[in-house]
Amino acid sequence: MVVFALLIINKAGGLIYNREFHSGLNKLSSNDLLILAGTFHGVHAITRSLTPHRWLPESESSPAGKATGIEVLESSTFRMQCFQTITGTKFLLFTEPHQPNIDAILRRIYELYADYVMKNPFYTVEMPIRCEKFDRGLDGFVKAKA
Repeated sequence: MVVFALLIINKAGGLIYNREFHSGLNKLSSNDLLILAGTFHGVHAITRSLTPHRWLPESESSPAGKATGIEVLESSTFRMQCFQTITGTKFLLFTEPHQPNIDAILRRIYELYADYVMKNPFYTVEMPIRCEKFDRGLDGFVKAKA
């Protein structure tokens, strides 16, 4: 199975990281990647508000019933899975349509992000990610999955 690419979008909709692991998707320019990140951010926000209201009294509503927005976009040639953190950062993973265990892959990528990016004292939150340890960790993990 193949992992094509990873995009990380900050809570404002800006692209802060992009990485291609395997060729197979059409190449996008830097401008196209920025447009993709901003567009997905907007669509994600709209789909959160499209979710029907739960017809329970407020006292019975729970965070488990909270709308999450679009999580998966699937075509005949690729699958895009979104993982949104509590802080609003979104991880978009592009894989083959029938890639198994995408949730586990995204959780591991998030762990690498937390360990190498967020614990880096030189990283400024919401800014582009430039961290060699994160890059090496991703390479090692994704190549092990291939």
